[in-house]
Amino acid sequence: MDFFETIMFPFKWLVSIIMVGFHEGLSFIGLPAANGWTWTLSIIGLVLVIRAALIPVFVKQIKAQRGMQLLQPDLKKLQTKYKGKTDQLSRQAMAQEQMALYKKHGTNPFSACLPMLIQMPFFFALFQVLSGISTNAKQGQGVGAMSHEQVVQFDSSSIFGAPLSASLLHGDPSGGNSAVAVWVLSIIMIIAMTASQFITQKQIMAKNMSEEAMASPFMRQQKMMLYILPLVFGIGGINFPIGVLIYWTTTNLWTMGQQFFVIRRMPTPGSPAAKALEERRAAKGLPPLLGGKKTTAADAAAEAEAAAAAAAEIRAQRVQPQRKNRKKK
Repeated sequence: MDFFETIMFPFKWLVSIIMVGFHEGLSFIGLPAANGWTWTLSIIGLVLVIRAALIPVFVKQIKAQRGMQLLQPDLKKLQTKYKGKTDQLSRQAMAQEQMALYKKHGTNPFSACLPMLIQMPFFFALFQVLSGISTNAKQGQGVGAMSHEQVVQFDSSSIFGAPLSASLLHGDPSGGNSAVAVWVLSIIMIIAMTASQFITQKQIMAKNMSEEAMASPFMRQQKMMLYILPLVFGIGGINFPIGVLIYWTTTNLWTMGQQFFVIRRMPTPGSPAAKALEERRAAKGLPPLLGGKKTTAADAAAEAEAAAAAAAEIRAQRVQPQRKNRKKK
């Protein structure tokens, strides 16, 4: 067992235990044990468990993203301060001041990537589990917490005629005649996976960023990632088993729904989503959530009455007599 296998071993067991738990539960309520949809629902259940466990990390990510957006004006000033200075001392001083800003705002550029970084070991573990299904089925072995019987069940299971362990690049590892089904379903899943990832990132940039953040260098990096990540996963998807494509598409859909809720209910101050939220609350007669003072008809009338009283008081004040010039003798 090499170093990577040693690291992935506990993740493979955890992934397979969760899948087996859902599979046993679904089989208990009457779903066929060797049916592809039973295993598909088990993979979706794996996503739900992992993403539910990552909710605290997601909250931290949202705070980090907002912190990064709020410190953009300070970062811009810092970059202007050290513009054109390429010596070692200036670069070191700029790096130290940047770290001080991150500490002050309680954020850093890597916090926004935490959910994806934490998910990657589970993703690779699932990839290894599903990629080794056919080989272990032929060798009479289990995979992680999956028994040999369950491995055989998974190996023989399919949806829309495509085995869950098959991939676009390698086809059906069991040697079945399902090439067309594998190609069609794999292409559809790859498109769904990359499109959901693109839409999720796009809605953040279009609706949940302030004008300062949109004009920052951080935004240029986000725009690059907007196109690079879907491209990387799209190219890599030709090598993913269909079960892995189901996992990643499901987790992208979860992220999309989660982001939609956050953007609609808890948007970043100063963003288009925040303005839309205030407009919705104002239309319902509710006070603003993101700062400011609620102005109702009663408040407006009170302010007008106070202004009128102040004006009347000014008019009622005694006019000071003007001093007459003394006559010259």
